[in-house]
Amino acid sequence: MIKRFFKFIFKIVLWFVILSIGLVFLYKWVSVPITPLMILRHFEKSDIKKETLWKHDWVSIDAISKNLQLAVICSEDQNFLTHNGFDIKAIEKAYKHNKKGKKLKGASTISQQTAKNVFLWPQRSWLRKGLEVYFTFLIEKVWSKERIIEVYLNSIEMGHGIYGAEAASQYWFKKPASKLWQLEAAAIAAILPNPRTYKANPASHYIQTRKVWIVKQMSYFGPLDYTKHDGKPFEN
Repeated sequence: MIKRFFKFIFKIVLWFVILSIGLVFLYKWVSVPITPLMILRHFEKSDIKKETLWKHDWVSIDAISKNLQLAVICSEDQNFLTHNGFDIKAIEKAYKHNKKGKKLKGASTISQQTAKNVFLWPQRSWLRKGLEVYFTFLIEKVWSKERIIEVYLNSIEMGHGIYGAEAASQYWFKKPASKLWQLEAAAIAAILPNPRTYKANPASHYIQTRKVWIVKQMSYFGPLDYTKHDGKPFEN
């Protein structure tokens, strides 16, 4: 009986590994049509009509302004080009911050956020966190950094029912993602910590302050090049 049980568990784990690796390889070239968060949001009850919208228009990385690509990297994960999926220094810094009893601070990289958004559910749990580590490791091994940012910018929530750069650009600024100016890109990046509360346009005083900070970080970072980098983590 026990032997059968463990054999059953082994088969489940084996099929999970096979299917998950296959899916990661598939998404290396194929656009992600839907994410678990999109499905959950669609069925959530809300009094706000805008939350019932579902706008998601996948575009290639070439159709997303370099301004937006750089803005989200500077806002969310400035060491994105140099880490292997996990920013150890940021994790240590967040741990020390949280240990002091201050407001909880996360240290998820863009790679981790991409793994969570595409393959997993949003609620926090040790199981989800463990699977997040697993999928982050996979996409860092299988995908390029450029592909990770492409999937990230096409999948994340950027407003009530607004998913991805193209839908967000059209919704907030009435233009394609390829035409976003620096300040517009910074505005979208600024709302990512809580896109269902903050507005990219018109921007509140807080978002305006965040925009200025992000633009300053963009100037410090310099030109965005996925193929060439000095290998040194960026310090703000």
